Amino acid sequence: MKSNYDHLKESFGTNLKKIRNDKKLSLRALAAKCDLDDSQISKIENATWDVQLSTIFELAKGLEVEPKDLLDFKI
Repeated sequence: MKSNYDHLKESFGTNLKKIRNDKKLSLRALAAKCDLDDSQISKIENATWDVQLSTIFELAKGLEVEPKDLLDFKI
């Protein structure tokens, strides 16, 4: 059975992927813009990696959105 935290990770990852796709960015393009590894972003999108606060800010910078936009999802 999945925990509430697992659902949060899935929702965050789904939202991140939606925003990335809406901006027509590949994993590699986003990774280059925010100085992260594309495999790390993939793991976040697939809810297999615990995202840190600093990473949320880096992702937001790379996506040119506010960090709160990455957290704007239904639980």
